[in-house]
Amino acid sequence: MSEPIIRAQQVEKYYEQPSENRIQVIAPTDLSIVAGEIVALLGPSGSGKSTLMRMLAGLSRPSAGEVYWHGKPISTVRIHVAIVFQSFALFPWLTVLENVEAPLRAAGMASAERKERSLKILDTVGLDGFQAAYPKELSGGMRQRVGFARALVVEPEVLFMDEPFSALDVLTAENLRSELLELWQKKTIPTQAIFIVTHNIEEAVLLADRIIVLGRNPGHVRTDFKVTLAHPRDRKGQPFTQLVDYIYKVLTKPDVMPAAVPELVDGRRVRDQRQMHYEMLPHARPGGIAGLLEIVLDLSNQSNGRADIYKLADELAFEIDDLLPIVEAAQILDFLKVGEGDVVITPEGREFAESEILKQKDLFRKAALDHVLLLRQITRALQNKSDHTVPEEFFLDMLDEQFSEEETLRQLDTAINWGRYAELFDFDASRRRFVLPETEESAETVEGAEAQ
Repeated sequence: MSEPIIRAQQVEKYYEQPSENRIQVIAPTDLSIVAGEIVALLGPSGSGKSTLMRMLAGLSRPSAGEVYWHGKPISTVRIHVAIVFQSFALFPWLTVLENVEAPLRAAGMASAERKERSLKILDTVGLDGFQAAYPKELSGGMRQRVGFARALVVEPEVLFMDEPFSALDVLTAENLRSELLELWQKKTIPTQAIFIVTHNIEEAVLLADRIIVLGRNPGHVRTDFKVTLAHPRDRKGQPFTQLVDYIYKVLTKPDVMPAAVPELVDGRRVRDQRQMHYEMLPHARPGGIAGLLEIVLDLSNQSNGRADIYKLADELAFEIDDLLPIVEAAQILDFLKVGEGDVVITPEGREFAESEILKQKDLFRKAALDHVLLLRQITRALQNKSDHTVPEEFFLDMLDEQFSEEETLRQLDTAINWGRYAELFDFDASRRRFVLPETEESAETVEGAEAQ
C-alpha cells in the first residue's frame, strides 16, 4: 500500500473549560487518505464531521495528535488541497471567470496563465460560455459548478467537499454527482483523492470507494470500510441496498458494536470512553415525535409490529439527519425500540399515538420525568424553591461542563420545549427564569417525580 497523502495520528479536538473538565468534540482518532480513493465521511449531526475534515485539510489545528502530509507534519509544509463548501461562497461582484481566477490571482499567477487555466477548467465542468456571467444570473447547480471549478483550478492533490450537494434540488444534485464521478473516473482532473462529508447515505454508497461512519459524544470512528461495488452502481440492486441498510443500522444503534458489513475490509472502531452525565437530547419537538409515532403505528399494523427505518425515510422523503433525531427522541422516551434497522413501537408509544391530546400530554410528562435527567432536575429544583422559580444560568452552568456553549443553549432550548409541552414548567424569557406552573396538578406531578 502506498504512503498516505494525509495521515491523522491520534488527533482529537477539545475545548478547555474554567473547571478541570473539557468538552471533547473528537476522540483520539487515526485516519488516512490515500491516492486513488473517494472517501465519504458520514455521521449524525453533532458528530464532528466538519471539524474532523477541517483538521485534515489544515484549516484547524488538532488539540492533540498530529496530521501528516506525505509523512511530514502538516503545519511544516505547503499542502495542495481545495475545499468545496455547502454554500456556494462566490463573490457576487465578480464574474464566473473572475471567481475561478481568484485563488490563482491570490497565488500570484500571471494573468495570461491563470485565464488560460480557468477557461479550461470551466469547459471541463460544463460552464463554457458562462465566463462573463455573474453568480446572480446562474441557477444553484451552475453556481455550485463554479465552486467546483474554483476548487479544481488550483489542481489540488486532495479535494475536500463539505455537503456539496445538500443545497441543491434532487435532480440537479444527481446530475452533479454523476458529472463529478465521470471526471474522476476518466482522470480529467488532476486530483489524487476526494474526501466528501455528507449526511446522505445513498450518496456515499453511490460515490465512495471507502466509507467512514462517525459516532458522537465525542466524535469517533464507528466503522471504516471499503466499497467494492463496481461502477456504475445500481441503486436498486441487492448489494447496494444491503450497504445502505447496514449504514442505517450503524447510525441507529450508537451503543452497539457494528456487525460485519457486506465485503467489509479493514473495519475498525474507536469506542467512546467518556461516560456522559447528561444524555444528549435530540433536537426534536413533541409534535414531531407524535407525528412519527402515528406513522410508525400505522406501518407496524401492516407489517407485524415493525417498520424499516430505511423504507420509512424513503417514503417520507426524509434525509437521515432529519429523521434520526425524532427516532432518537422517541427511543429516549421509551416510545420506540430500535434494532437491526427497524423500529418497533412500544406499548407506551402505542398508547401515546392512539390517545387524545390531553392524554398524550400526561403520557409525555410521565415519560419525560422517567427518562430525562435534565427535565427531572429542573422540576425538582423548581419544587424545592420557595418562589418556585430558578434562573436559567443555574442549568447553563451545569450543562456547559459537558457541552459546547452552542450545544448547551440547544440542549436547554429542547428541554424548554419538552417541559412546556408536558406542562412541567414554563420559561419566562424576559427574566430568563424557569417557573413552576401554579396548578395543583403540576405540583403533584413534581412531587411524584421526587418520590421515584
